[in-house]
Amino acid sequence: MRTIEASTFSGYEGLRQTEFPNPQPTPDRVLVRVTAAGVTPLDYTILSGGHPRARAPLVLGNEGAGVIEDAGESGLAVGSRVMFTGPYGVAENGTWQDWLLVRPEHLALVPDTIDDLVAASLPVAYLTAQVTLTLAGFKPGMTVLAPGIGGSVGNATFQLARAQGAGKVISTAGSTAKAAKARELGFEDVIDLSAEGLAEGARRITGGKGVDIVIESIGGSVTSEALSSLGLGGVLITLGYSAGRKTTIDVTDLIWKRARMAGFSLFAQSPTAIAAAWRDITPLIVGGSVKPIVERVYRLNEAGEALRHLIEDRPFGKVVLAA
Repeated sequence: MRTIEASTFSGYEGLRQTEFPNPQPTPDRVLVRVTAAGVTPLDYTILSGGHPRARAPLVLGNEGAGVIEDAGESGLAVGSRVMFTGPYGVAENGTWQDWLLVRPEHLALVPDTIDDLVAASLPVAYLTAQVTLTLAGFKPGMTVLAPGIGGSVGNATFQLARAQGAGKVISTAGSTAKAAKARELGFEDVIDLSAEGLAEGARRITGGKGVDIVIESIGGSVTSEALSSLGLGGVLITLGYSAGRKTTIDVTDLIWKRARMAGFSLFAQSPTAIAAAWRDITPLIVGGSVKPIVERVYRLNEAGEALRHLIEDRPFGKVVLAA
């Protein structure tokens, strides 16, 4: 079978297409024929040597969709369409290959109305968004800030919060063109960071009150700006660092506002939490109130270019590999 393997963690040059034997079914795993795989910033972090758990050589890809070819002892039906994420592409070989042995608890059934390309784009972003909203204590009527409207987690959080009754959802765009694109797609209250600071924009939109919840996946100075955007008793959950691992915060944003700040890892969530999130997410997508955005589809052998496009061109929406 074909695989896209990082032979070394040395940037794009470390990627190569290789041939592996097809995996053999085992009782405790489900054999999935991968039909589509997501491309995420985590793939670049690993390829650049920035993840402590990953070891080369490694097949990348942390999320995917496909068809069950052997169900092992899972009780699932052969031929079922599934989507999944887990330690794949980090602690073990990932989804950038034709076949993969997946743990049954990581699988979710794909509704007939969702195609494989969209299904492969969902697990990391939408599970992250829904679980973090739950952990932050989201309730209808709350104001949510999710920076990065064109990014996968920012967009998923915006859509899920809006569909579940948020009083207001705020996001950011790094350019006037991207802010205009957001408005064309129906995303209001997007702060154009080329014209206005994040905290300034959040205060303007909330009339000085601040936001109840921040789901922040960018890092760097965005984290500190987002923290200062919180209102009294607000919650910030941080989970990414594409803009930098270090920031400087004003501790009075925590102290005076009696706010709290927490980190998040999708890998650390229980199967129960993941299953509950899928139960919340799936009906919203099937019903059309949430519309995942797949910006571009590449072939598996174009994985390096797909990752470069995601990281360097910063597209509006997900990048996906098709088998």
